[in-house]
Amino acid sequence: MSDPVVLRRWRLALGRYADRSLPPDGMTGAERRADRALDYLYAREMEKRGLRRDKNGGGRGGSLDPSQLTPLGWLGELRDLFPQSVCETVQAHAIDNLGMAELVKDPAVLDALEPNKDLLKSLIAYKGLADPAMREKIRDVARKIVEDIVRRLRPRVEAALAGRPNRFRRSQLKSMQNFDWRATIRDNLKNWDATRGVIVADRLRFYGRSRRRLPWTIILCVDQSGSMLASTIYAAVMASILTALPAVDVKLIVFDTAIVDLSSESHDPVEVLMSVQLGGGTNIAAAMEYCEKLVTQPTRTVFVLVSDFEEGGSVPRMLAAAQRMASARVTLLGLGALSDDAAPVYDRRMAERLAERGMQIAALTPDRFAEWIGSVIA
Repeated sequence: MSDPVVLRRWRLALGRYADRSLPPDGMTGAERRADRALDYLYAREMEKRGLRRDKNGGGRGGSLDPSQLTPLGWLGELRDLFPQSVCETVQAHAIDNLGMAELVKDPAVLDALEPNKDLLKSLIAYKGLADPAMREKIRDVARKIVEDIVRRLRPRVEAALAGRPNRFRRSQLKSMQNFDWRATIRDNLKNWDATRGVIVADRLRFYGRSRRRLPWTIILCVDQSGSMLASTIYAAVMASILTALPAVDVKLIVFDTAIVDLSSESHDPVEVLMSVQLGGGTNIAAAMEYCEKLVTQPTRTVFVLVSDFEEGGSVPRMLAAAQRMASARVTLLGLGALSDDAAPVYDRRMAERLAERGMQIAALTPDRFAEWIGSVIA
């Protein structure tokens, strides 16, 4: 391989450990800066594995020693050198995978971090170790991130929950969700183009939507174990959006081996997230029995269990609670994941046993979850 561009890219990918085979002499100034910024982070992981950095090898002088960088300066280098998507990926690696806790301990560094959901996860996981002043800073940053998530999700959730299609009422709201394809075809048959074999639609028809009037209760029962953190964040956001809707009463319960009723805070996802205590055991049975007491109108209640279904308490009690609520005609949904990627990691055998008692099991993105809720309460 002799292409210098390809060689330099391999050198950037492999880092200082490739100095002897791929010396950095031919790298540009920007490439040397990128190499130093990447080495500042990823060489830490290599050192943990027993590989030492050769500070004098490969023509690398002391002026490029990554110890010269501070966390704040390193973040500045990332922004100067890489696209935002790369910055966010590297930042997430630094906090989540490589344990650079200093990134969330210094208020100035915290201000410099890219606000995104990966940062939010790290802040929520770290908040219990922070001093009071730092907790307030974490709260401020978390609020910015949560507000952005809410702004992105609210229109889709409200559209999904707007009401069932009314086929006898037309609407000016031009949404594919309301598109009446039968009426559109009927009204445009006169525009049939025999040459191309298509209907040229110059008038599109849309359904109106019937508004709901009778109240519904949605009980969100959320496992706050560390593995469910992403789902906990979205459950808090969904609770705040649902709380703002008319004729919907939201109950928000978080649990590990203890049970905390955060229904009074359901309108504020940041307060909810600052209240959760990650880790500990998991007592799903006790949480379900608590939620069972909140049911007053079973046929107009949706119970949502957000959990990995790894029960640390009594399995027979958990299954019995599910059976009782299903028999009372409460709608039951178990979410193994509620996140952007909806990648489930849960006890599938336990999920199957809950499904046998009447609970529908799924792993959903928030907008799909809203569609499911909308189909139930339509």
